Amino acid sequence: MDHSEPVFVAAPVEVARNEPLKVAILHYWLVNMRGGEKVLEALCELYPQADIFTHVYHPEAISGVITRHKIFTTFIQRLPWPVRFYKAYLPLMPFAVESLDLQAYDLVISSEAGPMKAALTRPDALHICYCHSPMRYIWDQYYEYRRGRGLLARLAMTLFATPLRIWDSASASRVDHFIANSRFVAARIRKFYGRDAIVINPPVATARFAISDKVEDYYLCFGQLVFYKRFDLAVAAFNQSGRRLIIAGAGEQSAALKKIAGSNITFLGRVEDENIPALLANCRALIFPGAEDFGIIPVETMAAGRPVIAYGTGGAAETIIDGQTGILFPTQTAASLNAAITSFEAQEPNFSPTTIRHHAQQFDTATFKSKIASLITRALDANSRHPEQLN
Repeated sequence: MDHSEPVFVAAPVEVARNEPLKVAILHYWLVNMRGGEKVLEALCELYPQADIFTHVYHPEAISGVITRHKIFTTFIQRLPWPVRFYKAYLPLMPFAVESLDLQAYDLVISSEAGPMKAALTRPDALHICYCHSPMRYIWDQYYEYRRGRGLLARLAMTLFATPLRIWDSASASRVDHFIANSRFVAARIRKFYGRDAIVINPPVATARFAISDKVEDYYLCFGQLVFYKRFDLAVAAFNQSGRRLIIAGAGEQSAALKKIAGSNITFLGRVEDENIPALLANCRALIFPGAEDFGIIPVETMAAGRPVIAYGTGGAAETIIDGQTGILFPTQTAASLNAAITSFEAQEPNFSPTTIRHHAQQFDTATFKSKIASLITRALDANSRHPEQLN
């Protein structure tokens, strides 16, 4: 971990004030439960009085921790088939977020991986942005996203990307303090927005996972089957080696991956939440071939005592100790991945499940809450005494 990062001590969530703190939490969209929604759950537990604002809301797919709050949507919710086509409405989202009336709120927390940090707040309100990532599809991964799209989608991206970049960069000035989920993301915030960010890793419910005494002979790829996670690289590597691989998850690349996979590769599809701990705990190792902003699944796997074989960049390089809690491979090629697996198998008995789990526990939800609460308490206190000194 980066020892230059500030250490936060648990503190009360609210500073002394005459009236109850009015809190708004802004989240890009609520259509499924992934890593960003786990962050939102923790924020909801810290601020049970908070109202939530989002572009699109699909309540059947969202946890009760979130749905018990008052949830307000932008006009994107009223467009045709918003849950299915919300990504197509991205060019309209700047107008949608700026239409939100947040003048009643003292504290605004934007959970950002899309255009939510641009909200208009009172001059004396405090705006904290927890940034999962600047929008990948208009910044550093623009060409990768564009390459896999059809003609109309590529044309739309060409037309809208530049104005979205200008707006996204300019709207960063509306945030008082940025929090990044990893050093990798903090560097991108500095590059694209010209702002510094404090790093607070996202919450992982490590208590949900336990060490298994019956590790089975399979490797595991787990997550949403989308192109940037590079499950195709895992398929290519295991096609070459003949080792047993289980791929768990659903997504737009499912059919394409099944088409190229050999008989040694099994697809489970979507896995129910109650079955995930055993799936992670019983694998020889997790295969993590993509470049992620943080990567919660590798930490969950380590919480179950299992090592992770990962591409050595992004969040994985910050959470995995090479040779102790996993193996990092240097290039996104099947040969590099297979070399890492061979290296792992040569030293597999040396990987201690207890050591691996202990390492993962530093990313627990309680740590996240403590750091967030401390930071916001101090920022609120500074804002109440010196509002003119906000960033």
